[in-house]
Amino acid sequence: MVPSNPSEVFIQGITRDGRTFRPSDWAERLAGVMSSFRPGGAQPGSHLSYSPWCIPTVIDGVKCVIVHRALRDHEPMAWDFVINFARDNELKVSEGKFEK
Repeated sequence: MVPSNPSEVFIQGITRDGRTFRPSDWAERLAGVMSSFRPGGAQPGSHLSYSPWCIPTVIDGVKCVIVHRALRDHEPMAWDFVINFARDNELKVSEGKFEK
């Protein structure tokens, strides 16, 4: 369960039973769907880059999507979509702040 006030939520490409989630480009696809949700709203061409609120990345060799709390504040239905995607696919979810 995702706490009500995380600064960032990490959706990991590992299922609760330890399997690697497929397809291999799931993180990029999910972030692509969320590309129009951004500060200032969708702009012409904004579909060509990821939203700063939903970023695909690799952490310790595992594909992940970092979802920022600002997405929930800006568009609760988009936040619910991302969180339900993780829940429906039984993906591991954690909270925190990404440190490079």
